[in-house]
Amino acid sequence: MTILHLSDTHGMHSKLVDMPSADVLVHSGDFTLAGGDTEALDFIEWLCDLPYKHKIFIAGNHDDCMQDASLEGLPDDVNYLADSGITIDGISFYGVPMFVALKGEELKAIEHYEQIPDSTDILITHRPPLGILDSIDDNIHYGSSILLDKVSIVKPKMHLFGHVHSAYGTMDWKGITFSNAGLTDWKYDIRYTPRIMEIEG
Repeated sequence: MTILHLSDTHGMHSKLVDMPSADVLVHSGDFTLAGGDTEALDFIEWLCDLPYKHKIFIAGNHDDCMQDASLEGLPDDVNYLADSGITIDGISFYGVPMFVALKGEELKAIEHYEQIPDSTDILITHRPPLGILDSIDDNIHYGSSILLDKVSIVKPKMHLFGHVHSAYGTMDWKGITFSNAGLTDWKYDIRYTPRIMEIEG
C-alpha cells in the first residue's frame, strides 16, 4: 500500500499541485490557520475532490472548529478520524486529534492516547512523540512523553504526524517508521513536499 502523507498546510492546500499518486492520502492536522468553519470547509471540499481512492484526515491544534464537529455526508472515500479508526485493505489506521483549547492538554491527552488499539498499523496524531522529529534549531523538544510511551507499547508499523514546523523528515526506531510531514514553515508558506511511504499489508 502506498501512503501520501502531508500535514500543517494551514490553509495553503490549494497551492499543492501535481501531487504523486497513492492508495491512501493522510493529512495529520492543522489544515486551517485561524480554525474557522469557512477554512475547514474549504479544505474538506478540496480534499473530497482529490483523485485518491482513500483520504484520511485528523484535526490539529489550529483546527478548533473540529471539536465536537459532526461531519455527516462525507463521501465514502473520505474519513475524519477523531479517537477512531478505519481498516483499509487489511491495514488498520487510527487517528488522534490535538485541541490545545482543552485545559491541561498533556494530561488530557492521556485519555486520548490510552484508547489507541494495540492492533494499530498506522497511527496518525498531530503532535509528535517526545524526541522524535519534534525539535528545531532551538533544541527544545515539543513532543509528548505520554505519546512516546504509548507508541512504544503499541508498536505500529508507522506513526504519522506534523505540528513541529521545520522538523520535516522520517526516522526509524524500534521497528517503527516515523514521519513528520509538516509542509509549511513558521511563516505558513509551503516549504516541503508531501511524502510517499510504503507499507506492506
